[in-house]
Amino acid sequence: MNKFINEGTDFVVRFQGLLAEIPVPLGDQYNVIIAPPATHLLALSKSIEKLPIELGAQNCDTAKFGAYTGETSPAVIKEVGGEWVILGHSERRHLFGEGDALILSRFKAALEERLKVILCVGETLQERKAGKTFRVVETQLSILRQQELPAKAWERLVIAYEPVWAIGTGENATPQQAEEVHAFIRAWFLEKWSAEFASQLRILYGGSVKPDNAIGLMAQTDVDGFLIGTSSLDPVVFAGVIKNGLKSRP
Repeated sequence: MNKFINEGTDFVVRFQGLLAEIPVPLGDQYNVIIAPPATHLLALSKSIEKLPIELGAQNCDTAKFGAYTGETSPAVIKEVGGEWVILGHSERRHLFGEGDALILSRFKAALEERLKVILCVGETLQERKAGKTFRVVETQLSILRQQELPAKAWERLVIAYEPVWAIGTGENATPQQAEEVHAFIRAWFLEKWSAEFASQLRILYGGSVKPDNAIGLMAQTDVDGFLIGTSSLDPVVFAGVIKNGLKSRP
């Protein structure tokens, strides 16, 4: 919940110039997505209309329309040009009490509108210290077993691993810690779905990502990109994360 609308459009203008300096092969391999507050979606949709940037929402409701005061319709996200929606973000889970059943309902609604979903999973510091990281992540992923996924679902589903203890704290997981969980996630999809699904699925890391740690994180085998919070608020820093992350890729 950052920036006034005019600050958001100014951000796009500044970021556009920085992005032009980075050889970002968008499309099948790489995507740059911004997910502003719902109040900013229409304005930013117009701002990025001719740019190699895609638009996402930070959450969506379980229904297309109805008596759901304060919620954001997935159909309207689609209408204003949104292609993506973030679901299960740690702040939604821990600040607003969104559980797996609600997140599954939101997931179903997003798929019905043909939105692409970034599904967030991750453990708290207490859970990590108790050795429950894999158990927590598996439980959060397991909602997908209750939903029939469309063909080539990896094209419309991205998993973001965000250790709660590393979000906005300045304490990022080490590249090795991130890789360990990312590899577990990929192995889970290999077991539950198929080798093709697991190999095609993109798994992002989120948690105090900065330009200076982007290279090491992206060098890991199973880290395919980032879900960026604080570092995305400054276009120079955001572009720096992208530029450095790409240094680790062919």
